[in-house]
Amino acid sequence: MPRTTMTIRVSGALSDFVAANVGEYGAYENVSEYIRDLIRRDMERVERAASDRLKAELNRAFSAPEGSYVSLTAAEVIARNQG
Repeated sequence: MPRTTMTIRVSGALSDFVAANVGEYGAYENVSEYIRDLIRRDMERVERAASDRLKAELNRAFSAPEGSYVSLTAAEVIARNQG
Protein backbone atom coordinates (compact mmCIF):
# COMPACT_ATOMS: atom_id res chain seq x y z
CA MET A 1 0.00 0.00 0.00
CA PRO A 2 1.50 3.35 -0.96
CA ARG A 3 2.10 5.95 1.71
CA THR A 4 0.74 9.42 1.25
CA THR A 5 2.08 12.42 3.07
CA MET A 6 -0.53 15.05 3.84
CA THR A 7 -0.09 18.47 5.31
CA ILE A 8 -2.92 20.03 7.24
CA ARG A 9 -3.17 23.33 9.05
CA VAL A 10 -5.21 23.84 12.16
CA SER A 11 -5.21 26.79 14.48
CA GLY A 12 -6.96 28.15 17.51
CA ALA A 13 -9.31 25.82 19.32
CA LEU A 14 -8.66 22.97 16.88
CA SER A 15 -4.93 23.17 17.43
CA ASP A 16 -5.40 23.32 21.20
CA PHE A 17 -7.69 20.30 21.10
CA VAL A 18 -5.18 18.26 19.08
CA ALA A 19 -2.36 19.28 21.41
CA ALA A 20 -4.40 18.17 24.42
CA ASN A 21 -4.82 14.71 22.89
CA VAL A 22 -1.19 14.20 21.91
CA GLY A 23 1.96 13.81 23.93
CA GLU A 24 2.73 12.92 27.51
CA TYR A 25 -0.79 13.57 28.86
CA GLY A 26 -2.78 12.73 25.73
CA ALA A 27 -4.09 9.45 24.42
CA TYR A 28 -1.79 9.52 21.38
CA GLU A 29 1.98 9.66 21.07
CA ASN A 30 1.95 11.95 18.04
CA VAL A 31 -0.36 13.88 15.73
CA SER A 32 -0.07 11.33 12.92
CA GLU A 33 -1.29 8.54 15.20
CA TYR A 34 -4.21 10.74 16.29
CA ILE A 35 -5.20 11.65 12.71
CA ARG A 36 -4.98 8.00 11.57
CA ASP A 37 -7.29 6.99 14.43
CA LEU A 38 -9.75 9.75 13.54
CA ILE A 39 -9.80 8.59 9.91
CA ARG A 40 -10.31 4.95 10.94
CA ARG A 41 -13.19 5.94 13.22
CA ASP A 42 -14.78 7.98 10.45
CA MET A 43 -14.45 5.04 8.05
CA GLU A 44 -16.17 2.82 10.62
CA ARG A 45 -18.93 5.43 11.06
CA VAL A 46 -19.55 5.57 7.30
CA GLU A 47 -19.59 1.77 7.03
CA ARG A 48 -21.93 1.49 10.04
CA ALA A 49 -24.30 4.07 8.52
CA ALA A 50 -24.37 2.15 5.22
CA SER A 51 -25.05 -1.07 7.09
CA ASP A 52 -27.83 0.58 9.10
CA ARG A 53 -29.46 1.87 5.89
CA LEU A 54 -29.28 -1.60 4.37
CA LYS A 55 -30.79 -3.19 7.50
CA ALA A 56 -33.61 -0.64 7.52
CA GLU A 57 -34.33 -1.28 3.84
CA LEU A 58 -34.34 -5.04 4.40
CA ASN A 59 -36.65 -4.69 7.40
CA ARG A 60 -39.08 -2.63 5.29
CA ALA A 61 -38.91 -5.20 2.50
CA PHE A 62 -39.48 -8.18 4.76
CA SER A 63 -42.36 -6.52 6.59
CA ALA A 64 -44.15 -5.48 3.38
CA PRO A 65 -47.33 -7.36 2.46
CA GLU A 66 -46.75 -10.26 0.07
CA GLY A 67 -48.93 -8.61 -2.60
CA SER A 68 -46.67 -5.55 -2.77
CA TYR A 69 -43.73 -7.48 -4.19
CA VAL A 70 -42.92 -6.81 -7.83
CA SER A 71 -40.83 -9.13 -9.98
CA LEU A 72 -37.83 -7.32 -11.50
CA THR A 73 -34.95 -8.41 -13.69
CA ALA A 74 -31.38 -7.75 -12.56
CA ALA A 75 -31.10 -5.00 -15.19
CA GLU A 76 -34.24 -3.31 -13.84
CA VAL A 77 -32.88 -3.41 -10.28
CA ILE A 78 -29.55 -1.93 -11.41
CA ALA A 79 -31.30 0.81 -13.40
CA ARG A 80 -33.58 1.62 -10.47
CA ASN A 81 -30.67 1.89 -8.06
CA GLN A 82 -28.65 4.14 -10.34
CA GLY A 83 -31.35 6.77 -10.48
